[in-house]
Amino acid sequence: MESSIWDLSPAWVELRSLWRQTIQGLPLFLLALVLLVLTWLATLSAIRLAHRFLAPRMPNRLLLGVAEKVFAIPVFLLGLYIVLRVSGLTQLALTLLGGTGVIGLVIGIAFRNIAENFLASLLMSTRNPFRSGDLIEVAEYVGYVQKVTSRGTLLMTFEGNYVQIPNALIYKSTLVNYSANPNIRLDFVVGIGYDSAIADAQQVALDVLRAHPSALDTPEPMILVEELGAATINLRIYFWADCQRHSMLRVKSSVMRLTIRAFEEAGISLPDEAREVIFPQGVPVQTLEANGRQLSEAAPQQKTAKQDSAAVSTAGEGDLRSEASDLQNQVKHEDVPEQGQNLLTQ
Repeated sequence: MESSIWDLSPAWVELRSLWRQTIQGLPLFLLALVLLVLTWLATLSAIRLAHRFLAPRMPNRLLLGVAEKVFAIPVFLLGLYIVLRVSGLTQLALTLLGGTGVIGLVIGIAFRNIAENFLASLLMSTRNPFRSGDLIEVAEYVGYVQKVTSRGTLLMTFEGNYVQIPNALIYKSTLVNYSANPNIRLDFVVGIGYDSAIADAQQVALDVLRAHPSALDTPEPMILVEELGAATINLRIYFWADCQRHSMLRVKSSVMRLTIRAFEEAGISLPDEAREVIFPQGVPVQTLEANGRQLSEAAPQQKTAKQDSAAVSTAGEGDLRSEASDLQNQVKHEDVPEQGQNLLTQ
């Protein structure tokens, strides 16, 4: 006799079979759950033991975290394999164990930039090219290092802006650390007239540098002839300053201002190459009457320059101290955009 199309007995048979299998597998599931909890606890214990053993020998926090994971991952994988075997998922356990390398390769390709930055942070942690608070120049940015995470390095520029640079770019780029050596050499160019004695101008500039409190005597400053221009003899003035105590911008402004003032007092001409034509003997000026008869001859008139301040620093230049403390005070009152753990020490 042909069965009815509304006969649901096969479905009830399957449901009873699934229920029976569920009841039979429940003890194994509970055991696997207990083993999973024990695996997690064992992983945490491995991390704590690795931290206790490696922390005194490895002060770098990033390397310490990686070492802890190296100890913990094998424990977790072993426990997960046992959990899958007890649960009856032997094939899945073998697939997981055998495919770990393939999964790692796929993840490495998919997240290449993340892995590259992480590896660069590891290498930077071993080399320590800078510390928190150092003034560095990298990738066309100049600023104070705020923090380094596993992804990037956070700088605060002199404009008060945060700049986050990927660690991979920092590791591959040319890096200048201005804080590694507190002394830095500054320079600028001054053009004097051909009617001025070069040796006198060099001595005047040298006296200014020796009298300036922010210019160092050692290494010695230098005043060198750099170029013979169309209307000027260009002198490049080199001097050293302590960039940790003083601002490079402010000190350079102060020295330039005082040098120009000293040149004017010494009678050293400072012609403008673009607009000024110099007549060493002056230009006679004659005044004529209406009928063309000469009245008088006037002496050449000279411009009188206003005397500049002789103070080491003006109100515009401030007290010549470094901007580092001002920027750090701004950081305390701002929300840092990168919230990752700082891998550098102060």
